[in-house]
Amino acid sequence: MNAKSLAQFVFIAVAAMAVYFFVSMARDADARGACTSVCLLGPAYANQDRRIPAFELPDLDGKRVSSASLRGRVVVLNFWTKTCRPCLEEMPALNDLAEIVRREGLAVDVVTISTDASADDARTTLAAALGKQPNFRTLIDPDAAVVFDKFGTRLYPETWLIDRSGLIRLRVDGARDWANPVVLDLLRMLGRPGGACPITFEAGKARGPYHGLCGGDDAR
Repeated sequence: MNAKSLAQFVFIAVAAMAVYFFVSMARDADARGACTSVCLLGPAYANQDRRIPAFELPDLDGKRVSSASLRGRVVVLNFWTKTCRPCLEEMPALNDLAEIVRREGLAVDVVTISTDASADDARTTLAAALGKQPNFRTLIDPDAAVVFDKFGTRLYPETWLIDRSGLIRLRVDGARDWANPVVLDLLRMLGRPGGACPITFEAGKARGPYHGLCGGDDAR
């Protein structure tokens, strides 16, 4: 190999290494940005291995709503019952979130499912908790056939975040302040193609190669 060919080879090798490191750094930056809100929210579960189960339930007006009809939009799906005090305490924040995403024009639906006995029962509870009409849609599951049997939920409140393709991205156990910038950032991320966080959560513990972004060194 003459000097000219060697110089060209070295140039190509250096350029390839530069591209590799640039792409790696960009990938890490994207992962960090996508995962920040997930880490701050601290879900009990986060992964990309489960889709929303098929179901159909009536809303407060008796209109049947299917899980298939929710496709194409990010969904915040919250389970509650009137005997759950934390559920009622977080209800105003869910109501505010529904108003914020509507005002900002985000493709996000806030949907709650009540396991109370009837629509009238749920409507009375919502009126007491909010003092006004809810901004979100409420479905009725009096036999808990969807909440218990399809989602496996036993304790409330529990909230599932589902992306536009129907993929369950994460589950949050317990009440949260839903009307805050962290949640909004996460919902915007879920609405973007490829806006996935590579961190998985199992039983509230961060797993995977990027788990360190959540500040934990013991989860793998």
